[in-house]
Amino acid sequence: MRILFIGDVVGSPGRDMVETYLPKLKKKFQPAVTIINGENAASGKGITEKIYRRFLELGAQAVTLGNHAWDKKEIFEFIDKADYLVRPANFPEGTPGRGLTYVKTPKGEIAVINLQGRTFMAPNDDPFRKADELIEQASKRTSLIFLDFHAETTSEKQAMGWYVDGRVSVQVGTHTHVQTADERILPEGTGYISDVGMTGPYDGILGMDREAVLKRFKTNLPVRFEVPKTGRAQLSAFLVDVDDKTGKTVKVKRILINDDHPFFE
Repeated sequence: MRILFIGDVVGSPGRDMVETYLPKLKKKFQPAVTIINGENAASGKGITEKIYRRFLELGAQAVTLGNHAWDKKEIFEFIDKADYLVRPANFPEGTPGRGLTYVKTPKGEIAVINLQGRTFMAPNDDPFRKADELIEQASKRTSLIFLDFHAETTSEKQAMGWYVDGRVSVQVGTHTHVQTADERILPEGTGYISDVGMTGPYDGILGMDREAVLKRFKTNLPVRFEVPKTGRAQLSAFLVDVDDKTGKTVKVKRILINDDHPFFE
């Protein structure tokens, strides 16, 4: 099974890159399943039902979230009905939505799990214990398991990677918006990258207008961060080939599309 994952989509520039390049990526690489992290897709924080539905129309089979899951209040109106919208599973018990979903593909069924780290982030439930619980649950249905670990530090992401090695097919890191160059297949067969990177403004800072971010750093005063409406953009993604029977990764590839790394069809 070939899996395409698109990293944190930020605002309208990120959505425009998905509109432009997802059809081209699907044509070139023919993934059996496409997953998008959409937690920043609406004006840089949160997601709306319209955006979620549009990602599915463009060919995504699942959309993962993160710490900005609740930033657009309308999410409470549709998340429980959105079968392929996956928020961090280690949010407190009783939180709306789901942290695990299953996607049927011509190559078989794949489980998609979303977890959030705790280092320098909100003190949610233990993601490692929740990983144990959901992997055991998913393994009863399929050997193909995909984990989006939305976390701040590379150390916590690597720790999770080693912890789930051989028990999930793929673990991608999201949240920090800068693509790391450490893609690999761990010894027991889990495809891994610390952070897939961001799909959004190329000349901002983590997808936000750089002048506002610079002002914050220089003055330490509260500044409103906004996604720039114009300028160059980029798309960051991760492509993985997984053995359909064993659930082990056999090949990984980073994808970065911007003015310095043009896409070739």
